[in-house]
Amino acid sequence: MSNRLAPYAAALLLLQGLAACSDGNNVPNRQENASDTAPGNGTAVASISEQRLIVAFGDSLYAGYGVTQQQSFPARLQRALAESGIAASVRNAGVSGDTSAAGLRRLAFTLDGLERKPDLVMVNLGGNDMLRGIDPEETRKNLTAICEELKRRGIPILLTGMIAAPNLGKDYADSFNAIYPDLAKRYDAALYPFFLDGVVTDPRLMQDDRVHPTAQGIDAIVAKVTPLVAGALAQQ
Repeated sequence: MSNRLAPYAAALLLLQGLAACSDGNNVPNRQENASDTAPGNGTAVASISEQRLIVAFGDSLYAGYGVTQQQSFPARLQRALAESGIAASVRNAGVSGDTSAAGLRRLAFTLDGLERKPDLVMVNLGGNDMLRGIDPEETRKNLTAICEELKRRGIPILLTGMIAAPNLGKDYADSFNAIYPDLAKRYDAALYPFFLDGVVTDPRLMQDDRVHPTAQGIDAIVAKVTPLVAGALAQQ
């Protein structure tokens, strides 16, 4: 693990995020449709039939833990895409505390509840598996099943990965950290290797739990992820 990720590793050593992500009483209400957030730059809003449909499927980092729904990753990504000239509805399908197994169990229900097949599904799961010390092979199996289902339905994938805490040992880290690039290659998915890259090392961009980004931190992440999302959409 590089030195720039050391503060992240230290935060994970405390396992503070596990408690925060798993407490259902502290989970904010999630927005059902980020398209309710106006672009805010005077751009005309496209009709539903003209919008690209993106699903942000993950845990608290997508759900918007500790921030308002207008400040959540899906809402801010939708705004950034609009400012780039891409009309998109980014659905917030993040559930705080979800493991990869929990995500797999609700995937079909989430997709079947949409009005049409998404143009892209973003997946951010595995962080809670790692915090709980779940065997990386179990995480890999679940994420593989998620990717298989998306492939079966003909839905393009964008993975946003996580990094294992060093206190879990080198063998664990090597096994866990390889999951995301391996799946990206296997399923021809776009990959953003570490969701909190460039943010977790700046205390001004992280909440007090040192695991979840602030609204400003989310904006910093969105600035990096938006071009990758735009590129994935352009390939269709």
